[in-house]
Amino acid sequence: GMTDAPLFSYRLKVDDIPEKGLVVDVEVPEAERQAIAKAFGLVEVAQLKAAVTFKRKGKEASATGMLDAKVTQTCVVSLDPFDETVHEPVDVQFAPDAPALDDETAPLDAPDPIINGEIEWGGLMVEYLSLALDPYPRKPGAEFQFEAQGEAEHPFAALKKWTKE
Repeated sequence: GMTDAPLFSYRLKVDDIPEKGLVVDVEVPEAERQAIAKAFGLVEVAQLKAAVTFKRKGKEASATGMLDAKVTQTCVVSLDPFDETVHEPVDVQFAPDAPALDDETAPLDAPDPIINGEIEWGGLMVEYLSLALDPYPRKPGAEFQFEAQGEAEHPFAALKKWTKE
C-alpha cells in the first residue's frame, strides 16, 4: 500500500497552493521510470508526466489536468513488445481526513488523503498510470492474426466434423 515509499515521490504542501490555483508540471526522471516499469512488468516507461492545476479551498484541495505517458508493453498474444501512449484526464479531490488509498472500505469516490498537510502527487501519478494500463495488453492487430486462424485450424474442428458423420 501507500505506506511503503512510492516509486516516485513528489510532495506538495497544501498551504503553498494559492486559492487562485497553481499549475504544476511534473516529469518523472529516468531512474524512477525504470523502477515503475519493473514494478508493473513493462518493458519501458519512456515518459511519464502530468500537467495539472491544484486549487485549495480551506484545508481541502483539488487537482485537474492531464497525465501523459509513453510505455512499452509486452503483447499477451504475440509476446512482442509494443509502444503505447497514455493520455488520461486527472480530476482528484484531496481532504485531510480521507481514508488511505489501500483502505478497502473506502468508497471509490472518496477524496485522496492529505497527510501531514501534504499531497503525495508523485505516488498518485504512478497510480493513475497503473489504472490507465490494460492488464492484458494486446499489440494492435495481434488479436486479428490470433482469431483469423478461425475454426479450420482449430484442433477440435476435425474432431467435430468426424463425430457429425
